[in-house]
This record gives sequence, structure tokens and C-alpha cells, in this order.
Amino acid sequence: MKPAVFKKTAQVTIMMLIISALLPVLAFAATGFTNVVYKDGTVSGSVYSDTYSVNSQVYVYDPSGNKIGTASTATYSVYNDVYTYNFSLSGLSSYAYLKLLEQVTGSVYHTVYNTSSSNNNNHSGGGGGGGAIPSGSTISVSSDGSLDANTLKNALANNDVVELKLSGDLVLIPAKALVDYVSDKNKALKITNDKGTYLLPLYVLKLEDLAGKLGTDVDNTTIKVSISAASDEDANGLTTAASALGGTVASQAVDFNLAALGPDNKSQAIDLGSNYLSRTLPLSKSVNPSKATAVVYDPATKKLSFVPSVFNNTDSTNEVVIKRNSNSIYAVIELDKSFADSQGHWAQSNIELLANKLVIDGVTDTSFQPERNITRAEFAALVVRALGLNTVTGGTYFKDVDSSNWFSGVVGAAVTAKIIDGYEDNTFRPDQSITREELAAMVVRALDYAGAKPEVSSDRQAELLGKFKDANQIVWGQQEMAEAIEAGIVDGITDNTIAPASQATRAQSATMLKRLLTKANFIN
Repeated sequence: MKPAVFKKTAQVTIMMLIISALLPVLAFAATGFTNVVYKDGTVSGSVYSDTYSVNSQVYVYDPSGNKIGTASTATYSVYNDVYTYNFSLSGLSSYAYLKLLEQVTGSVYHTVYNTSSSNNNNHSGGGGGGGAIPSGSTISVSSDGSLDANTLKNALANNDVVELKLSGDLVLIPAKALVDYVSDKNKALKITNDKGTYLLPLYVLKLEDLAGKLGTDVDNTTIKVSISAASDEDANGLTTAASALGGTVASQAVDFNLAALGPDNKSQAIDLGSNYLSRTLPLSKSVNPSKATAVVYDPATKKLSFVPSVFNNTDSTNEVVIKRNSNSIYAVIELDKSFADSQGHWAQSNIELLANKLVIDGVTDTSFQPERNITRAEFAALVVRALGLNTVTGGTYFKDVDSSNWFSGVVGAAVTAKIIDGYEDNTFRPDQSITREELAAMVVRALDYAGAKPEVSSDRQAELLGKFKDANQIVWGQQEMAEAIEAGIVDGITDNTIAPASQATRAQSATMLKRLLTKANFIN
């Protein structure tokens, strides 16, 4: 494993190669995007990679897959575990989102949504665009939440993203205004007030199914979206929970909610599946992303959990973009956790980062035990936390997982999300140390759930695994191992060994989770 900081000299590079060949630790590659913003015709951010490149570029594509520009000025910035290259490209037309391809390794894509205050979209083709940009992409919503169906329908006909600016805390969206656009993945509503912003892609709304569950038709169905301050009781409970963790609250506690309404205000929750929708919370100050996280507050248990979140701190803006596939009360907290037995460890920064994100816990308040092996149940719990999933209780999944086990709920969540499966004898073997092969499979399935898994052809799989002389020891996870390598998360222990049967430590697992979250753009 490479150390956190080193100078780019040939002497030190050779030294690191010798050390990496001698130490039996997992090696992790890293390539991806961070701090990417698309706003007011400009896309900017950073590419990181553990491969140094003198020709770093970022290719920019519109939602239809047409290449519209190249950020050829991507420049080397800093080395800290990985090389970072800053890029910026201006003069772009206004699209709902852009897709970026990094050209350090040429294999990592990233989708960035338009966060302009008024996002008009004419798809007039290429570069700086041309032709008239339709007006009317912002609609003011009165304090009672009422919204005219025809006004919204006409706005959606001319714009991919329509902003609904709320005077109050809610909007009541006539489903009949949306029915013509729910099959178009470019169409979205940007719902905003002084407490936050909710980006709602229309394709997540299964209007016919929702109407059926409400016992009505689409014409009589309403989509209710609310962005409101949490109650005093819940806000106080959240503050108390943060204090118990050694943290402080750094934002207002905001309740984001999404539901379908039928006649007589009958309500139906909207299942988002694995679609991670973005919600933005304004912050009153700049925070350090490595010592802060967005959290979800559960009023029933009065506990806080990690939520995938990316912080944007600029001269004019301090905000956090929260990504989750369910709705609840969210806030930002700041922490500064460390463990005595991890000081000076190669994985110290990753351990402390994820501890501050509430993804990993210490064995005690001061001990992490970084070199201890990690079990299948323990790693399943970490992956479930990293994805911000709710636990699932009450199911019978494996004959060696009982509802009384501490890991029952996380195993249920991981099974539901198709992240884990058991052995042929219907066991999960929760206390068995996890192998690299099993760990790679869980991570790749988590990437798939988050919509960030790379596609690997059979030829590419053979190429990726062919350089490892022990690849024939992979029992069943050849595809998953290849995809983990392609994603830049797993690499060989040496140049020609992958060691699929070796067991992972807590430090190595923390590092892999950090790479997973960064690859999925769930942290920065």
C-alpha cells in the first residue's frame, strides 16, 4: 500500500515498489472524479488517479451521448494518496446533466447535474450551442402548494428541468401534468425554498402504479413534495444524538418528504428503489468534508446514520448535496474522531475519514484494531452503512442468521439490495473471515446498486485477470474481481498476483469502502 504522502522521485518510487512487494497488504487503485459542479454553462472539478499522467483530459458529453467539448486544460494540482488534476470547461449549453469521461486511464465516467438557478435546456447541439433558449423554466408556487397543471405541462414541454420555487414548505403537483414525460430520463423538477432543494427526476414516478394503490386514476393523483424544518422535538433529538457521538450540528434539520395523494388525501409512500435522489442543504459556514457528514435522523430510535453526501464550499456557496433513495430528516454534523492504535498506520486517514462519516466504528472509543481480520457479517454491515440503506428486519434469509443476531437487519438489507448471497447449503457464514474474492463481489454489487459499476466484456475480463498468475484460484467471482479492478478499487498484491483467497483486515476494508464511496461520488 502506498503511504499517504511522498515526493515524485525515481528513488522513492523504487523504494515503494520494493516495500509493496514485501508487505502482505491489499493494494487499491483509484481513479475518479470529485467536487464536480455544472452551473451557468461551466463544468469544473477534479480528476484523481494513482497514475501520474502528463496528458490529463476530460471529455464532456450531452445527455444524448454526443461529445460537446474537451477540458484539455486539466492540470496537475497536488499529490495526497492520489494525483489530482483540476479541470474546467465553459461556454456550454444548458442541459439537465452532462456525462464526463476522464482521460488519465480513459475508463471512468461521471454524471453531473445542472445546478444553475434557472436551468433552461434547448438541446440545440454542440459546444456553445445556438438558437433561442426557451423561457419559463421557473414557476413560483404559492404558500398553499397549489400548482396549475397546464402551466407545468407547458414548461416541461420546452425545458428538461423546471424549477418550482416554493413560497411555503410544499408543492402539490398534478400527476396528469407529468404523465407525458415520466419515460424521459432527461426530465426533472427542481423544487426549492429557503430550507433546501429537492431534485426529482420524473422517471422515478410510477404514476399508474401509484394511482392504482390509491384506488384512483392518474388524473386524480397528486404528487406532494415538502421541504420543511424538522419539529422542535426532532431537532432537539438530533442535537442530543450528535452530542452523544462527540459531534456538533452544522446545519438546520430539514425534513424532505415525497408522497402520492389520492381523493380524500389518502396517502401512498413513493418507493424510489435504488434511485439516489439529490437534496441540497444550505450551510451557514464552510466545513471540512473529512470531518463532517450529512446524517439521517430516525425519530423512533433517536439515532443518526451516515448519508451519502458531497460538500460544495466556495467563496459564494456553502452547501451539501445529499444522495439517498428514501426520505426523512437530514442535517450535517461535524466530528473529529481518531484511534490511538491507528496513529501512523498506513490507513489512518481512511479510518478517520470513515469514522467521521459514521460508516465505521472503533472496537472501543480509542481502539480500531486495524490489522484484525473482518468477518462477512461485519463487512456486510459496513457496505449497508456506506450505501445509506435502512436495515430490513423480519425476513428469513439464511439458516444461520437468526432475527436475534446483531447483523440480522443489515444482512436483510444487503440481500434486498442484491449485494450478498449465501452458500449452496443456504448458509451465510457470518462469522467467517471475508476473502478478497468475496469482498470484491460485495463492493462491485454495491457499485451496481449505486449506479456506478463499470461494464466489463468477456475479452476485457480476460485481459484484466490475465496478468495475474493466481487468477485461476478465483473460485466463482471472475467477473466481479475484474469489475473491481476496472473500477479502480482493487489491484493485485504484487504485479502478478491477485490473492483471491487471502483474508482482509479492518484497515484494508476501510480503504476499500473509501474507494467505493469516492467512485460512486458519495463523499468528497
